[in-house]
Amino acid sequence: MFGKMTRIALCLALVFTLFAGAQQVLAAEYEIKIAYENNPGEPTDVGVQEWARILKEISGGKVEAVLYPSSQLGAKKDVLEMILMGSNVITIADAGFLMDYVPDIGIMYAPYLTDTYDEYFTLVDSPWFKKQMDAVAGHGFEIVTAKWIYGDRHLLANKAVKTPKDLSGLKIRTPNMKILSKTIEYMGGIPTPMPLGEVYPAIAQGVIDGAENPYPVLWGAKLYEKAKFLTPTAHVKNVSMWLGSHKYFASLPPEIAGYIREAAEKACLFVNENVKKDDIKAIENFRNAGVEIVEPDMEAFRKAVFPIYEELWGKELYEEVKKNMTK
Repeated sequence: MFGKMTRIALCLALVFTLFAGAQQVLAAEYEIKIAYENNPGEPTDVGVQEWARILKEISGGKVEAVLYPSSQLGAKKDVLEMILMGSNVITIADAGFLMDYVPDIGIMYAPYLTDTYDEYFTLVDSPWFKKQMDAVAGHGFEIVTAKWIYGDRHLLANKAVKTPKDLSGLKIRTPNMKILSKTIEYMGGIPTPMPLGEVYPAIAQGVIDGAENPYPVLWGAKLYEKAKFLTPTAHVKNVSMWLGSHKYFASLPPEIAGYIREAAEKACLFVNENVKKDDIKAIENFRNAGVEIVEPDMEAFRKAVFPIYEELWGKELYEEVKKNMTK
């Protein structure tokens, strides 16, 4: 009899557990898909997982984020098309990408615009940036957050680079983005756009001479095995933005949209703190791997790239942006 009662109790407990689990699944009234190219375990992926956790917590389970790393929803172009059609998708981008839609916002990705992320974030909180957000919305995109630090971009090459003159003739990989290509060109190199996954064999085969990216990305791609000179130029303070569909966000109850934004902002704090730790760890790794850290002539690089502002945006916009960086 005791054994039978025990089995009944266990069955009832299992039923209640399954019922409770089903209730939790049903509790999510809204689902948001977060798509990105980064692989599981990379800093961006870890940050997005924290975003999902915070979102579920502050919404009381009303909103659930479903994560799609490693381009599982398709290439960026495919995901952006989903967004423009009004899908419940958010993806990572930046001001350099948005420049194709709203030219002025691209200045936020310009070389040596600011020395600190605090100044950058002051710009994000300014009336000027609010106008850019409205302009971006006019093209169908909703900027969910614009304070996600990706990291300072630096040079890794097969020869020591101290000045713009040292970059002369060197082919440096960049993403397929106009502003970064222009930046490397003004810095003295030959911009060579290609996917990040092709960079290692390209350096090994002598197709290119180096690449630029934040420390952890350069380290993670193992480029130090073929390029032994790291120059901390910090030519771009790379801050990512997360884009959703303006149409979709407009359809959400304000409370729900607010949860998504609030969780994103809190996740930014988590990510930005870890970026500092990741940089320190990556530099240590480079040193241990025999990579030479080359001290650049920062003033020479700043002077070399400054004409990019006149070419792409003009003096007035540069001065307006700098003004909006001060509280």
